[in-house]
Amino acid sequence: MNDIAIVGCGWFGLPLAKLLVEQGFNVSGTKRTAEGCASLLSHKINPFELDLSTINDNELESKAMTYAGLFDADMLIVNIPPGLRRGESQYLPHVQRLISLIGERQYQRVIFISTTGVYPAIDKDMTENDAQVYDDKSAILLKAESQFAAMNNSCILRFSGLIGPKRHPGKFFAGRENIAGGNVAVNLVHLDDCIQAVTSIVKATSAHQAVNETYNLAAPKHPTRSEFYRYAAKHLGLAEPSFNDDKQPSKVIVGDLICQQLAFNYIHSDPMLMLDAC
Repeated sequence: MNDIAIVGCGWFGLPLAKLLVEQGFNVSGTKRTAEGCASLLSHKINPFELDLSTINDNELESKAMTYAGLFDADMLIVNIPPGLRRGESQYLPHVQRLISLIGERQYQRVIFISTTGVYPAIDKDMTENDAQVYDDKSAILLKAESQFAAMNNSCILRFSGLIGPKRHPGKFFAGRENIAGGNVAVNLVHLDDCIQAVTSIVKATSAHQAVNETYNLAAPKHPTRSEFYRYAAKHLGLAEPSFNDDKQPSKVIVGDLICQQLAFNYIHSDPMLMLDAC
């Protein structure tokens, strides 16, 4: 297995692609603009300009030839941010257009990056089997997952809240007062561990090792929202938020299955200590 295609070379996809190039893989990747593609080329990544929002469904068949060089790979990694919290509504159409462009191709491994937003906010430790439709957003996320789960050799990787370089969480609640849910467990994962998780699946696939259909990714430690965001604001020298006594349901994302099956170890196991790597 030498050729890897990455759809979405942004904050997560680009450093992943760069690492895979360093490890000797021939990597192709997508950006939505010509300028973005130029940046990929500078990192020895084969660039493809792909903006799923600009493709008309009637031209999918003709566009499929344009992207043959991208999708004719041994492994496919798909990282399309849903944007549902920002009110974006085209996530599923984009996924479906991408599936059409891929066509009937078969891969040694398909990795689809999803989110732990598929788990409801209830007092429960959430394993990979606990995903359910509980609102419109979770229905969209699970529908997208199902599109790729139907492909042979697929693996769904569900990321918890992402932090890392240029994504310091200290500003999120800084200076706010009387915030409810200070008891809620924080479920976070660092960019370094997201990249390491994908490369672990790549290595396992190359070694013909069994890979589960779905993995959660969340740091093993789960401080409360009050503990974490007060510390995070202080870490940036900002005013600490204050939380009231109103409690909310507290889900805990269990992300140890990948550790058990793929000898994976979190680089950043404690969200408090992650802040030094943001």
